[in-house]
Amino acid sequence: YSAAMREVHTKLEILDDEFQARHKRNPIHHMQSRMKSIQSMMEKLQRKQFAVSMDSAVENLHDIAGIRVICSYVQDVYTVASLLTNQDDVRLIEVRDYIKQPKANGYRSLHLIVEVPVFLQEGRITVPVEVQLRTIAMDFWASLEHSMRYKADAVIPEDISQELQQVGADIAVLDQRMQALHDRIEKLYQSSNT
Repeated sequence: YSAAMREVHTKLEILDDEFQARHKRNPIHHMQSRMKSIQSMMEKLQRKQFAVSMDSAVENLHDIAGIRVICSYVQDVYTVASLLTNQDDVRLIEVRDYIKQPKANGYRSLHLIVEVPVFLQEGRITVPVEVQLRTIAMDFWASLEHSMRYKADAVIPEDISQELQQVGADIAVLDQRMQALHDRIEKLYQSSNT
């Protein structure tokens, strides 16, 4: 899983470098990688009512290895996702688009489960990696919302939950405005260079 995570991370770095060379900007602001802890895997298996074993984790969990990709703009999220999944050695397993269909709590992000080849002494195996793509603004909201829920021990009063949802919606509007400003600047730049 660690090798698969590094493989996807490297692919994303190369795509970001190539994009920068072609378009004079990076679509990826930064990335974070993480391996799910054994305790977290076992808790998720119990919650989903699967057998609690390493074999069951390998069979049933697709997010043991994960990479969070933080982009500047909403369009960058979809561009990076497309560039990654169009590679011939990356197989797209699942897409959950919480940008177009936000979660009830206001969470927004694009989740991909991709499978990549890893070459071991025994031969080639394919390993799933979860890739979460979101904007800086979406990441800001998700990080603070998670921190608040953790402090509140996951019990947040309804009025605060509704306000968190509204803040998520407000941030989505800001993301759209920033995308529109970026697009206008790009048009100006392109027209001045022709």
